[in-house]
Amino acid sequence: MTLAAPHIDTGDTAWLLAATALVLLMTPGLALFYGGMVRTKSVLNMLMMSFVSIALVTVVWLACGYSLAFGDDAFAGLIGGLRHSGMAGLGPDSLHGTVPTLLFATFQLTFAIITAALISGAIADRAKFGAWLVFVPVWALLVYVPVTHWVWGPGGWILDRLGALDFAGGLPVEITSGASGLALCLVLGPRLGFKKDAMRPHNLPMVMLGAGLLWFGWFGFNAGSALGANGLAAAAFLNTLAAGCTGLLGWLFVEQKRDGHPTTLGAASGAVAGLVAITPSCGTVSLLGALVVGLAAGVVCSYAVSWKFKLNYDDSLDVVGVHLVGGVIGTLLIGLFAVKEMTGGAEGLLYGGGIAQLGKQLLAVVVVALYAFAVTYGIGKLIDKTMGFRASEEQEHTGLDLTVHAETAYDHGVLGHGAPVAHSVPATTQKVTTQA
Repeated sequence: MTLAAPHIDTGDTAWLLAATALVLLMTPGLALFYGGMVRTKSVLNMLMMSFVSIALVTVVWLACGYSLAFGDDAFAGLIGGLRHSGMAGLGPDSLHGTVPTLLFATFQLTFAIITAALISGAIADRAKFGAWLVFVPVWALLVYVPVTHWVWGPGGWILDRLGALDFAGGLPVEITSGASGLALCLVLGPRLGFKKDAMRPHNLPMVMLGAGLLWFGWFGFNAGSALGANGLAAAAFLNTLAAGCTGLLGWLFVEQKRDGHPTTLGAASGAVAGLVAITPSCGTVSLLGALVVGLAAGVVCSYAVSWKFKLNYDDSLDVVGVHLVGGVIGTLLIGLFAVKEMTGGAEGLLYGGGIAQLGKQLLAVVVVALYAFAVTYGIGKLIDKTMGFRASEEQEHTGLDLTVHAETAYDHGVLGHGAPVAHSVPATTQKVTTQA
């Protein structure tokens, strides 16, 4: 009896096509999320840092990134080979499981794009745009690509040798972006006026819209990682929704108890924290586990975002507090809540699996975080020493939109029929606008 030749499953392919588009949409969503969180003078710069990441990472990924991440292991589980550089040998008939390899490569590309874009939030308001253009492709090759091979690539040491679990990107996406963001904000130093001036989000409706687009795209991110239109995708989809909800509620609960006010920024941040944490665990835990993962992230991350003021690192838009901390929570809790119905074998401590899986998850978290931090710090320092990474004091004070891009997001000079701002709005509104 001969086995049937592998063939494209049209249902799986259709779902992964949709999921790929959803994940790509997350980067414009992130741009709006970040853009609304900064002051008016740097909105366009934040949008540009996300959008240019799409172009830069795509070029690197197609040139050699995909081959190094998902090619056959070339050295001790650490990196893939260059066999598919330039996407060589990956025609329309090449398959990855039941979907075209080209589609799988594109799906994975969208993960690489948003991971690089996430880092920009840690250095908002003060980075040279030219330095960012150099940083992104170098970082993608030296940090994202190797870690992705470790976690998902054929023969990768975390996947095949350690046995740590990561369904949709807690290690290569959330923890690498968070640790890298911490490294870069240390290289650049704090913003002018950090801990002295109010640096409030200038447009909370934009933040909420960005969070909504991120949540929408996250279904492709997590459920798409099943690589098929199947029950695992459905479970990951529901877990993603559930964790986002409990993350939102957990953050609002802390705000209400601590500050007396549940805020829109808190709702958006809590939902994102829950989604971050469920990313590695959405395909390994039950619905109950997903609810706990999201709640834990919403509560812990709501406190973690204030650590920067105590420890004196200026993580502008809380990449460390949400993505690093949330990614660690979600990855570690697999060791407690993993169920064999989802994993196909491995179980967490609370389901009779012992402490071994938790130890594996912890080792993977520590190694990936340290690697991403150290390499990113080195890249950042090298760029800073050669071309300068920090914008000038004058550029930062005036705003990067005008000094770098020669544009402004809003025309503050006129409102309505050309009337000056001072004649059109109350004095209190003028003051708020100026501070923004």
